[in-house]
Amino acid sequence: MLNLPENKKIVLFDGVCNLCDNAVQFIIKHDKKDVFRFASLQSEIGQEIVKHIGIDISKIDSIILYEPGVAYYYKSEAALNIAKYLGGTLTVLSVFRVIPVGFANVVYDYIAKNRYRWYGKKESCMIPTPELKSKFI
Repeated sequence: MLNLPENKKIVLFDGVCNLCDNAVQFIIKHDKKDVFRFASLQSEIGQEIVKHIGIDISKIDSIILYEPGVAYYYKSEAALNIAKYLGGTLTVLSVFRVIPVGFANVVYDYIAKNRYRWYGKKESCMIPTPELKSKFI
């Protein structure tokens, strides 16, 4: 059984991707209601979660939003759901829900496929600062 924080949504991300790292930093900065916790897909807990929910990450190159006991989302649906929970002006992004998921995922996949070339890649996953350590599982 997974030991996850209660009442938190888990964001699984590529821990060596600079774009993903910047996205995590952005989410943390705008997570005023303390909704999210984070784990890299490369971490032991990240691997346990994807196995638990039945996602083959060798076939899905995506950020994953996992709401324990409720649902999981990936690609554009994950991004839009994260924006929804951040609130404020970011809820404006919900207008993109009118775009068919298939088309939105084509755009998402194009960015995901090129992210290392455009934004770079780290040698290893980020180590959170002591101030941010509580945000990571």
